[in-house]
Amino acid sequence: MSSLGDQFALVATPWLVLQLTGDPLALGIVLALEGLPRAIFMLLGGAVTDRFSPRLVMLVSDLIRLLLTSLMVAAVFTGTVQMWMVYAFALGFGLVAGFAVPAANSIVPMLVQEDDLQAGNSIVMGAGQLVQFVGPTIAGILIGKYSSSALGIGLAFTVDAISFAVSALCLWLMSAKQSQVSGEKPKESIWSSIVVAVKYLWHDDTLRVFFLILAAVNLLFTGPLLVGIPVLADQYLPEGAVAFGLLMSAVAGGYLLGILLAGVLPRPKGKAMSAFLVFLLISFGVALALFGFIRSTWLDFALLLVLGIGNGYIAILMFTWMQANTPKEMLGRMMSMVLLAGSGLIPISQAISGAVIRHNMEGLFIVAGILIVLVALWAGLQPGVRAFGEELAANPQALASE
Repeated sequence: MSSLGDQFALVATPWLVLQLTGDPLALGIVLALEGLPRAIFMLLGGAVTDRFSPRLVMLVSDLIRLLLTSLMVAAVFTGTVQMWMVYAFALGFGLVAGFAVPAANSIVPMLVQEDDLQAGNSIVMGAGQLVQFVGPTIAGILIGKYSSSALGIGLAFTVDAISFAVSALCLWLMSAKQSQVSGEKPKESIWSSIVVAVKYLWHDDTLRVFFLILAAVNLLFTGPLLVGIPVLADQYLPEGAVAFGLLMSAVAGGYLLGILLAGVLPRPKGKAMSAFLVFLLISFGVALALFGFIRSTWLDFALLLVLGIGNGYIAILMFTWMQANTPKEMLGRMMSMVLLAGSGLIPISQAISGAVIRHNMEGLFIVAGILIVLVALWAGLQPGVRAFGEELAANPQALASE
């Protein structure tokens, strides 16, 4: 419900900004005010999640966002909305998301048994991916129906507010296992707990390699894909904007299918899982390089569909492994660092890709693909990847106690 409401806000907010100003720069400022605090505060959000509990952090976050969205609904319906209000709304949402996102990614192990983690993650992530299909379309139809007034925008924000109320109610009624191993509150400060978590990640071979792989792949893969695909569709594919829509649907549909497959297929173990990870990374690199040569919409569609399936499948496996092998009292901080390795580098990747693609689109795809293959070969030599899928043999609290 909360994810569905978010899709309405994601459509309504840019539309409101353009209605008020008609200025793309204002829209860029709004997006930056929401995105940057989310990335900056994610580590702090993970530490707060570990200090209290994912359920409590999510509950408080939903109540704050319910208040913010309700104020926006009132401003839109009364015709008093101004840009400074939208800026404040975006900033508030970004700050709260820095806490809500790590908590949401840490709560599944508190709700299900370890044997059910993979299926639980598949359900949660699959539902989120599914609403990305239906949410924006419904929101666009609702806003478009009342395009001559602010009614559609106000109704879209109303849906988002209702979704936060439903989410908060569910969290209030939820029974979750205590995230702290002992009943005592930790004596260290929030900042000290972040340092402890960073040390723990860096000293664990598998966690460190996961972090570096995620950072490298998001830097080399996500930016070229998000920037390169629309340029490819516009300049080289005969269907133009239709091709762009098809290719983006292939990514989302493949990711959803990969998530669903991960929920029903048995999880590889030990060497089989590490070999599978390396194979997928090499496939990502090869497929990305092929975009520099292929000029067929349907061949590109098939490539992106397969990439999406592999991406969704391995995402579930890695999230599940981390949740099962990370000390529960440190899970929020671990997930925040993993999310930061992904989302934090995307703006940098997009900026670099945009600069390169102005000179050579084919070179962007080919070079990025080759670099991903090199990352995969490096990963295959790492002890942490070879141990992927195995349970941690050592006491997971040893370093934390230092």
